[in-house]
Amino acid sequence: MENCIFSKIIKGEVATQKVYENESVLAFISKEQVSKGHTLVIPKEHFENIFDISEKALAEVMAVSKELSQKYQMEFDATGINILHASGKDAQQSVFHFHIHIVPRYPNDGLDLWIKAGIEKA
Repeated sequence: MENCIFSKIIKGEVATQKVYENESVLAFISKEQVSKGHTLVIPKEHFENIFDISEKALAEVMAVSKELSQKYQMEFDATGINILHASGKDAQQSVFHFHIHIVPRYPNDGLDLWIKAGIEKA
């Protein structure tokens, strides 16, 4: 996908602050930080969403997401983590390259990332 911003980041055509990279996964700091350490984790192979990502690529992305979450807990003293994903325009996906948001959470950070649809939180 030549017009995909994440594909351009993978190719090195767009600068970013990388926090992790291996042969199949790249993780970088989000340009739109909602908390300290807000990170995007993407497969290097282009998949548009959850519906077309391979099981292998999904497992690799999630393994890196867990590793980085644990790192942020230790290094940044994060007391919680939100793992967020959207697939499809109607789910508010804005970049059509599969990605996971890792949002480290801190006491009294003021963030409320849960949907308010008249459903009580569990």
